[in-house]
Amino acid sequence: MSDGPDDELELTSALVPLFVITNGRHLPADHEYEHTALVTAREGASAAVARALSPEARKVMDLVADGFLSVAEVSGHTHLPLGIVRILLAQLEEDSLILVRKPIPRVERAERELLSAVLDGLRTKFGA
Repeated sequence: MSDGPDDELELTSALVPLFVITNGRHLPADHEYEHTALVTAREGASAAVARALSPEARKVMDLVADGFLSVAEVSGHTHLPLGIVRILLAQLEEDSLILVRKPIPRVERAERELLSAVLDGLRTKFGA
């Protein structure tokens, strides 16, 4: 096992407290960066700003560079807690490096009787 500069360092370890990774930033509101929200890198994101990112934030940028990933997927791939990922995403969005697509709200459930009435009407009209 070599200790050369090319050895890849683990992003998180017992020696790196999580508050160091987030620069002491606070967790965003619960409604922001839900686990099903989709994240992607913004086209033309400033390379100079991206180079100044922490290793964890650069890892997130690498993951979302080729398309959309959910916040939960980013957390899974980086092996970071969901709260830490949400803080990193907030920082990246403030720096205009990522786009976040909020999850589509759940549709209210339609009443079964209403759907049956519509189906009966269609059958009557079109003879199915």
